Amino acid sequence: MTIAQRTRPTMTLDEFLALPEEKPALEYQDGVVTQKMAPNRDHGTLQAIIPTWINTNAQPRRLAFAFPELRTTSRPANASLVPDVSVYIWDRIERDREARTRGAFTPPDIAIEIASPGQGRRRLIERCRRFVERGSRAAGLIDPRRQDVVEVRPDGVERQLRGEDILDLGDIVPGLAIVVGELFAALTFD
Repeated sequence: MTIAQRTRPTMTLDEFLALPEEKPALEYQDGVVTQKMAPNRDHGTLQAIIPTWINTNAQPRRLAFAFPELRTTSRPANASLVPDVSVYIWDRIERDREARTRGAFTPPDIAIEIASPGQGRRRLIERCRRFVERGSRAAGLIDPRRQDVVEVRPDGVERQLRGEDILDLGDIVPGLAIVVGELFAALTFD
């Protein structure tokens, strides 16, 4: 999620895309450039575990691939954002070399945001809603502090999941489901 703001109202999306990449990543929306927050330990752990889990299960079957910190640019939405994890079903993965280097991916099928201390929960949920409004089939906020997941779908339904609840995304990627408590158990390294 974003923290610092650099406002240049006259900056266009093309001018933004010409900027060099930075760490943490810069994002753009409607002329405003913001910089993502550096991840803490739990955030970084989940950002490593989630793509590994998805890719181990989905990539060999050519169902989907999960990318950490992948830039997604939407010209109609005048935005270039970097979800913590972006999941694309196999047939929607950009294969054009030039498009890949420009960050010209369409909105991910599943956008995942991971909360870190100091980030506003409402703002992160709103960010998930924006991904869905722009074409993602699902978005999720994973909150290690609360040990819950907020799932956002295009039908406007938002579900808060915790403990033994199952985050089931099998309608997008067959077999993609996890017990929420198991996701957070990975943070303890037991």
